[in-house]
Amino acid sequence: MEISGKIIAVLPLQSGQGKNGLWRSQDYVLETSDQYPKKVCFNLFNDKIDKFPMALNEMVTVSFDIESREYSGRWYTTIRAWNVKKNTEDNPAEVVQSSEIPPFSATKHPSFGLPDDSENITDLPF
Repeated sequence: MEISGKIIAVLPLQSGQGKNGLWRSQDYVLETSDQYPKKVCFNLFNDKIDKFPMALNEMVTVSFDIESREYSGRWYTTIRAWNVKKNTEDNPAEVVQSSEIPPFSATKHPSFGLPDDSENITDLPF
């Protein structure tokens, strides 16, 4: 999965010792640029932190996996990034649109009984 937006928060680096050795984890908060912006907290783990350095206000596209796990009867979800592309003015993130549904055009759809020409319709039936 992918999501694009601006980095609005860089949370403190966390580290510890596990059964497989030393680990590091860095969380970031991204805000989308949709009509109704969403904020998403995602995580980079171990070597990915150094591979994809990010700073506040950078525009990025994040490829990620979602994973949930149970601990003591509660479920925890992690959004783990595996690739980050920085977006520049010359290389904005592509907007992917489904080609299954064509764009809506009321003036060209015969079942609405509306004229096909560019008449100004001011009297709506509802």
